[in-house]
Amino acid sequence: MDWLSVLPPLVAIAIVLWKKEVILALFAAIITSEVLLLVSGQGFSPLLGLLAAIDRIAAVFSSASNTRILMFSLLIGALLAYLRYSGGVTALVDFLINNRLTRSRRQAGLLSFGVGVVLFIESNLSILTSGILSRGIYDRFGLSRERLAYVIDSTAAPICILLLFNGWGAYVLGLLGGYDLSNPVQILIGSVAFNFYAWIALAIVLFTIITDKVHGPMRRVDAKIETAAEIPPEYAASSPRYMLAPLMVLITAIFGFMWWTGDGVLIDGDGARSILYATFLASLTAYIMMLASKRFTHVKLVKIGFSGMSDLLPLVSIVLLSLALGASLKALGTGAYIAGLADENLPRILIIPMLFAAGAIMSFTTGTSWGTFALLIPIGVPLIQNLGLPPSLVLSAILGGGVFGDHCSPISDTSVVSALAAGCDLLDHVRTQLPYALFGGGLAFAMYMIAGLIML
Repeated sequence: MDWLSVLPPLVAIAIVLWKKEVILALFAAIITSEVLLLVSGQGFSPLLGLLAAIDRIAAVFSSASNTRILMFSLLIGALLAYLRYSGGVTALVDFLINNRLTRSRRQAGLLSFGVGVVLFIESNLSILTSGILSRGIYDRFGLSRERLAYVIDSTAAPICILLLFNGWGAYVLGLLGGYDLSNPVQILIGSVAFNFYAWIALAIVLFTIITDKVHGPMRRVDAKIETAAEIPPEYAASSPRYMLAPLMVLITAIFGFMWWTGDGVLIDGDGARSILYATFLASLTAYIMMLASKRFTHVKLVKIGFSGMSDLLPLVSIVLLSLALGASLKALGTGAYIAGLADENLPRILIIPMLFAAGAIMSFTTGTSWGTFALLIPIGVPLIQNLGLPPSLVLSAILGGGVFGDHCSPISDTSVVSALAAGCDLLDHVRTQLPYALFGGGLAFAMYMIAGLIML
């Protein structure tokens, strides 16, 4: 059964490449996984596997955290619709351009990158804020939404894993805390210098922004945007406050609720609860401001809100199926099997690079970097203790591999949120980002090989 546990992700990948349909691919992968789970008990039964798949999807809602994620995914659609219909997005873009605060394509890119760096406390906050703020500006300068999705996706996770005063750092420290390590905090801080993929990803993003040159599928997408007529504003301008006020409520509330849910410790806060509460308050703020302007009635605003939610239903469905597939693969043992491949009969010099590769494969096939950390750290720590490997180098390979695979995966939550925030198709985002991620991942793998030669 071990090697069969990788079959569901392979089914998903094959259908995505064949049909270009993520929802079908995810559903087929869930059915495949559930059929395999039944084989050892009730025998091979596609019909029972189908029924089990439906139950697995329904079970997603048994987790309050998962339900909050789905509610947030719908509410953000209402918020985005309010910001567009209010004219606040158009007004803010006009203000930035007319006041020469954003005068070029390069400055537009640096704006989205800078917001992502400043908001390192939470990856989804970084992605959403950068995407919402930059969409209209990218449109105005003839930059594709796929380029925006790439910039915000490839900035958020690398920054969060390098500037560790956030939930990412707290989570990894929690995983390390269960082992007899002399100084877990020092090991975590030391991993920053060796997290080659994160540094390379950020460098590639900055290089792309500064040179204004893109390659591969991204170049073809951008070329279509540049040769098209200038994209007119979606809605007439009103005032920047209709965008800035809800956005400030969103940012402030996330920090506030992180502090509240963490009992006064920001990095201990509940990210899922905080972002749901904050998105609700930001949507409510936008609703009240638009109602007070007397340009919109309550009935019209309700219609706008539900229209925004309906626009995101395909992405919400992908989130739902991704959560269900992740739970099914965990029960099947896919992640544990892939992790074990890095620990079997490897020459000492290849252990570090293969931990990076295992992390990449796991996060790509399961769509979760945090889940990858949880599975690989229990393998990496014994290697540190038994073989005397450099602790920070081992940890950095695990963390970097998780982020790299996450950037390549069409079922990753950050890929979905990035496409959502930028307003582009999920598969288009993955397809255009993939060459950049693969190039960065290849360089990182080579650097771990070199580090292994020097340090082992």
